[in-house]
Amino acid sequence: MTTVPRRALIAVTCAKAKLYPDGGETGLFVTEALHPFEILRKANFEVDLISEDGKFSADQLSLTEPWIKPDELAIYNDRNSEFRHKLDNLLKPSDVDPKKYGIFFASAGHAALIDYPEDKGLQKIAGEIWDDGGIVSAVCHGGAIFPGIKDKNGNCIIKGREVTGFTTQGEEEEGVLETIKSWNRPTIESSAASCGAKYVAPPGPWASFTHTDGRLVTGANPQSGAAIGEAIVKAFDALPNHQSA
Repeated sequence: MTTVPRRALIAVTCAKAKLYPDGGETGLFVTEALHPFEILRKANFEVDLISEDGKFSADQLSLTEPWIKPDELAIYNDRNSEFRHKLDNLLKPSDVDPKKYGIFFASAGHAALIDYPEDKGLQKIAGEIWDDGGIVSAVCHGGAIFPGIKDKNGNCIIKGREVTGFTTQGEEEEGVLETIKSWNRPTIESSAASCGAKYVAPPGPWASFTHTDGRLVTGANPQSGAAIGEAIVKAFDALPNHQSA
């Protein structure tokens, strides 16, 4: 039995679009990548960052309080921090050998709804990691990538499984549901249903919440960033053939 590498790949959206009432743009919701990155590094994982085209744009709301703390913003603004350095030098799918990774994690931001469904390179990598016995995970809108992730038999990996993600109620409360419809993209709840998955709702749109179904680990919202990191580590360390810390 092949050992699953103690190495994680965090995907980030490369899309950006106007979303907020003040004209602010969505992109990567920074803490949805930063929190899992820090948890995984503390658990002795090597962690790399990737996007479909090797670029990213930050969600403007995600760089304001209370969505990000001052010390976290300092890490993001520090071009010499490990996280920001890797964010500024994102890998592309052509740079990656999936067999070197035991975890694929899709961070988010509303922008993920735009590009993740079309990101064939990221989807292929995630599918190979899954087929090799690794963990596949997503938080918030990161689940937009799931319909395109297929196993070796051509089946969507979430078919018949349970997942969580950002609620449609949350979209309504933010006043962005009509904008999402204008992008011709489904909500996370609808996306899960289209693959034959069961959506598991958090206690409320903004409650920290994760759900683990075997090697599939999902989180509901930005508040779940640290919790999803912990859940990923727990699921990985439960694998019978995982590489130990």
